[in-house]
Amino acid sequence: MPELPTGPAGAREVLATLAARGTLRELYGKEPTGHLDPLLLRRLLADADANGPQGTVLALLVQLATAIPLLTDAAATPVTREVLRAALEGEALLALAATDAAAAGSDLAALGTTVDLGDQGGDLVVSGVKRWVTSALTADHALVLARHRPGRHFTSFTWVLVPLDAPGVTVRPADTDLFQGSGVGDVHLTDVTLPRTHLLGRPGRGLALFARHLAVERLASAAWAIELCRRVIGDTAHHLGGRMLDGVPLRNSPSVRQRLAACAVQVSALHALWMRSHERIATDRDATAAAVLKALSGTTVERVLGECGQLWGADGFGRGGIQQLRAEAAVFGIGGGATEVVLDTTAERLDQVLAGLTP
Repeated sequence: MPELPTGPAGAREVLATLAARGTLRELYGKEPTGHLDPLLLRRLLADADANGPQGTVLALLVQLATAIPLLTDAAATPVTREVLRAALEGEALLALAATDAAAAGSDLAALGTTVDLGDQGGDLVVSGVKRWVTSALTADHALVLARHRPGRHFTSFTWVLVPLDAPGVTVRPADTDLFQGSGVGDVHLTDVTLPRTHLLGRPGRGLALFARHLAVERLASAAWAIELCRRVIGDTAHHLGGRMLDGVPLRNSPSVRQRLAACAVQVSALHALWMRSHERIATDRDATAAAVLKALSGTTVERVLGECGQLWGADGFGRGGIQQLRAEAAVFGIGGGATEVVLDTTAERLDQVLAGLTP
């Protein structure tokens, strides 16, 4: 597999490199259908995690696992197909604007961003505020989830492709020092008027499209979680090998060995579950398998980063140290569905989950 640029390259530079080397076409196939190669995606995220800041990995994950596949499924006009072509050729960076200022992050049915579809053939008008949008500061277009009619019904929502330089669009940086390289920000949409050709898919299919691709985003998130934990455990073991207590490396302390081993066992379990379920999620969009995987990845990252953060001691509080990484890693238990939400989904399908454990 071609290597990504070394050092703190931005998502746009990485995507251009992947496109130039043919890796994006390899990821999605010569005739993209909205599906992707999950093993290649995992290797790309592992390479990004090893080479750049976590914010860049986050931006790449959203672009590769969710935004491009969703756009592939929904691009049905010359305008949207041209943006898809540019994204597949590494020329365009996309933002996915689902989380809404008017609703809790997981409650998409309560979002307040609206799209007035107007008369058949007329312009669209989009209004609302999207928060914590990855690549908001750096992307060319945002895929905006908006409601086209009142109520919480599943068919009340639609995706719109919004150029981020369109009149009425204001992008502001998120109030955080975390995720350098992610371009995270808030997108304010004030009567943004667009031709109807910016509609993505049929009106009313917004949540169905999102649910279809959320499973793969959770698969990608778990892949990133594995690579992050593997790297952190290795770095911690190496660090403790150079710290001495009574002439003995801390890494050789029985209690430290036990704690590192327990972390490795938990990551091994996550890896085994990922390998078992990745085809079912990537190909069949198995939402139950994705929820189980997401729940395990969130709890695994929390445990591994917590244990390793403690083992680093005061050294972990240095600039760019493990305590900053630990704060950023909290996203695994929040983004793409909070751990409590995916556990609730798992509980609703408990019989199905248990049936899948038979040999």
